[in-house]
Amino acid sequence: MRFVGKVWRLLVGVKDGLVLLFMLLFFGMLYAALSASPTVPRGARGALVLDLSGTIVEQPAPLQPLDLVGGSPLVREYRLRDLVSALDAAAEDDRVQAVALDLDIFTGGGQAALSSVGEALDRVRRANKPVVAYASTYTDDSYQLAAHASEVWLNPMGAVFIRGPGGTGLFFKELLDKIGVTANVYRAGEYKDAVEPFTRNDMSPESREALQAVAGVLWESWLEEIGRARPKARVRDYVADPEALFRRAGGDMARTALALGLVDKVGDRTAFGKRMAEIVGTADEKRPGSFKSIPFTPWSAAHPAGSSSGRIGVLTVAGEIVDGTAPTGTAGGETIARLLEKALSERNLSALVVRIDSPGGSAMASERIRLAVLEAKARGLPVVASMGNVAASGGYWVSTAADHVVAEPSTITGSIGVFGVLPSFRGTLDKIGIGTDGVKTTPLSGEPNPLAGPAPEMNRLLQMNVDNVYRRFLGIVAAARKMPLPRVAEIAEGRIWAGGTARQIGLVDSFGSLDDAIAEAARRANLDPDEVQEVYLDREPGFLESLFASFVSQEEEDVAEPAARDGFARLAGEPRLLMARAIADARRLLDGPTIQARCLECPSTSVPRVSREERRGIAALIDLLIS
Repeated sequence: MRFVGKVWRLLVGVKDGLVLLFMLLFFGMLYAALSASPTVPRGARGALVLDLSGTIVEQPAPLQPLDLVGGSPLVREYRLRDLVSALDAAAEDDRVQAVALDLDIFTGGGQAALSSVGEALDRVRRANKPVVAYASTYTDDSYQLAAHASEVWLNPMGAVFIRGPGGTGLFFKELLDKIGVTANVYRAGEYKDAVEPFTRNDMSPESREALQAVAGVLWESWLEEIGRARPKARVRDYVADPEALFRRAGGDMARTALALGLVDKVGDRTAFGKRMAEIVGTADEKRPGSFKSIPFTPWSAAHPAGSSSGRIGVLTVAGEIVDGTAPTGTAGGETIARLLEKALSERNLSALVVRIDSPGGSAMASERIRLAVLEAKARGLPVVASMGNVAASGGYWVSTAADHVVAEPSTITGSIGVFGVLPSFRGTLDKIGIGTDGVKTTPLSGEPNPLAGPAPEMNRLLQMNVDNVYRRFLGIVAAARKMPLPRVAEIAEGRIWAGGTARQIGLVDSFGSLDDAIAEAARRANLDPDEVQEVYLDREPGFLESLFASFVSQEEEDVAEPAARDGFARLAGEPRLLMARAIADARRLLDGPTIQARCLECPSTSVPRVSREERRGIAALIDLLIS
């Protein structure tokens, strides 16, 4: 029997080994099939279709399993450089006869990023290729792109909603008081209003002054771009008194937009398709509105930005800056520093461009990235910082390592200030009848106390720490920008600036796009900007990330056309986004006393990922405490 038992265990082991081998082979073949880049069919000709069903970002966040099975529509993130590279390739390739810009469910991308895409659309038009835009509803972001089209189409039941920068934020002070939570705030900088949602129920005069000034600059910059791209669009007349204009048109918003030159044609999707068929030919005679097309995903995969043998390294700092490691779309200080250190040891780089699209975050992580960039300078590499939509607070901290700083006029930067928030729950415990008590051996025993609140000694220590980090921040800026410390202190204080103003006060050296920054880096490395190639120092996606991305690409090809959204549906989504960001802010409050160099009031193009458990937990806590 013992012999039989041994044989049985051997057979079971062989079976388990074969099953494991089979699974490895299966997933290996699945990975090979799904990771193979989609290709443009041989002989394909027609319109490059940009159906932007999501948002444009500097660096997309990896897809999560629940993104595919959660039951809600998947909000895609399109990498800015992929769009620009695809459009530039389309301008030069005879297979692309036109560009169909479908903006029906486009959700935005930030003013500076959209300007870069708009310039790429202009290059397509200069190659004598039509760019035709369509949407059921245009908002500020989608119209900024559509204005660069040679023809702008609008659904007869649609509208153009241009509102300009600005909006309402949420303030939690009264709610925190009701549930007994105290936000212990430590900050340096008179304008450092990132903490105001936890300390006030309205905006401070200093915050209003700073944000109003930035909004005014962004609005004028937006109007100037629309004026250059589409001179006949009477946007100022349209926004001056839209109600009167709509009333005169009998409430017909589409006809009003047509009369004021904001759009060229009013027609449904089928009419738009027929117009595209006139330009590039019909794909299927039996299907009205079909036209010969080239999908964006395989086209973009066939024309990637950069080159693996490039001499100019481009390091991306996108999203919130956090300590340690983090996935793409979030700037993990350790992750980014290691990427750069690896590139410096393995690649023959001649210069470095640091592309920043971040409102900041952890001061320590920002310093970790800055020191890694300084190591590149110590090895003799010229360093140029390129600012995207936002390069504020910790994002600006990172930029100080550069020899030259390039920004867009609509970039939001500055916010040179530091803060920390430490919640305590003495009031909450009182409301539900829980007491606290204990012993101490030193004044700092058990500190910082999240139950009874920090002791006075701890409060003073934490504020001294914040003040010290702020002084360090000022000193770094003063040394990098070659400014007297009092002058830096004057323009700091946590105040945010638009790129145009930032250049005037010396925080930025020149205006330009990422391409301009790469050209500047090439010149500083004594290379020909027209011949040099860049290489993007990105983390390679893992197996699961590639798998999920392949599923999404397949899903994209299976969908015939996006679902239209009228003006009310487009506007109705904004409150949900506002609440998601409010929950994300509450989560940051509960995360603890990390010293932040962060611009919380800076606009964001990313959608905060809030789990169902977080939403339910916060809602349950509030219901319990205010009932």
